[in-house]
Amino acid sequence: MTQTLKIGTRGSQLALWQANHIKSEIEAAFPDIPVEIVTIKTKGDQITDRPLAKVGGKGLFVKEIEQQLLEKKIDLAVHSMKDMPGELPEGLTIGAVPERENPFDVLIAQDNAQLSDFKPGARIGTSSLRRASQIKHIRPDLTILNIRGNLDTRIRKLRSGEYDAIILAAAGLIRLGQAGEISQYLTETQMVPAVGQGALCIEVRQDDKTIAPVMAALNDPDTQICVNGERSFLKHLGGSCHIPVACFGKLSDSRVILTGLVASEDGSTIISEQTTGAPEDAEQLGISLADTLLTRGGKTILENLQAND
Repeated sequence: MTQTLKIGTRGSQLALWQANHIKSEIEAAFPDIPVEIVTIKTKGDQITDRPLAKVGGKGLFVKEIEQQLLEKKIDLAVHSMKDMPGELPEGLTIGAVPERENPFDVLIAQDNAQLSDFKPGARIGTSSLRRASQIKHIRPDLTILNIRGNLDTRIRKLRSGEYDAIILAAAGLIRLGQAGEISQYLTETQMVPAVGQGALCIEVRQDDKTIAPVMAALNDPDTQICVNGERSFLKHLGGSCHIPVACFGKLSDSRVILTGLVASEDGSTIISEQTTGAPEDAEQLGISLADTLLTRGGKTILENLQAND
């Protein structure tokens, strides 16, 4: 392969960091292959004044990029895995899952406060139904407010006093060199992360066999195992990445452990379960975990959410 590889990405600061990181990885492994970054504006970038779940969450940050991939205007797309819906368009596939960054959610707060420090009515900013539901369950006395915009915009809104704290993914802050802003890491026992959180998704055309060696060099098998289990869980629940469901996989003693969650929007009901099994069975474990949560009341929660859309 000697032709220029074109990487499609969103134009946000974090998305460009991710695309440039993948570009560097490809150039290091394949110094003879020219690599170019193509910036593409998505619907999610254009709509910044409404909650993600209210503007068609499925594929919000990926659809336009996927279209250019299908039209062969780009050769691969770099996404945040947590933005990926459960179902991919026909003709596209996940070619590689690079090594995962910290997968957890974090709190950035005024005066470096912890979640347990806030007085009733404190204003917590998030654009995620998943985060909002879990916070409402832990601290129903807090006020959850929507917040949109890039990382710097959100932190500026916090510092100006619009919020007492905001909740973000640790990975983005770490990648952009802003881990020092973090007041508290929220482990999976406090807040189950989004499916694929902290991982990148390298999406390619299924019929593009020439790119296989590049994908093999970028892929991290351990991360892929965990993400496959998480995405199998998501797909079995209906596939949207902007509903209050969560799943986190990790490897321990040569076993994969999956923790899944379905929450009501108001946080009053949280259904959570954990399962473990062989790494090669990760996808089936995700399906079984989803079925368990659906049986325990998750189906009713998701049906109610759909009825209220």
